[in-house]
Amino acid sequence: MSVPAPRRTTPMPPASRPDARRSARRVSVAVAAMCLVVATAAAAPPAPAAPTGCGDLVRGQLCLRGPVGADGMYTATYRRQGAATGLGEISVRLGYQRKNVRITAFPGWFGTGRTRGGAVTLSGRVEMLADECIRGVMEHGETVYVTKWSCS
Repeated sequence: MSVPAPRRTTPMPPASRPDARRSARRVSVAVAAMCLVVATAAAAPPAPAAPTGCGDLVRGQLCLRGPVGADGMYTATYRRQGAATGLGEISVRLGYQRKNVRITAFPGWFGTGRTRGGAVTLSGRVEMLADECIRGVMEHGETVYVTKWSCS
């Protein structure tokens, strides 16, 4: 019995890098994807215009208006949603809270008021430094609600 001789194959050429066309295709796909992302961001609608110094609560909106970063008259307003649908009028305590990089102060109060037609507004003079931030504070029962900080 004879054994056949092993087959000889030609050596394979070394693996080559991707050809120029494949590389150009990858670059063009990446550029097209980047353009799509930029176009989407540019065409996106702007964020809704929420009033500065306001915060949405479960059943209303709490706002604090005034010259942020300066002494002056500040006004806290609470508008209750659904007041006309039988939720009734409530008493709330309205005020403000200040902070800077070192300390957050205790709340200052403008007073207590009862909603009329679903809204209550109280004002007062607040002394602020230029580097301070301020936010609105509302107390109803034992619950305290606050807005986001407004800084100059």
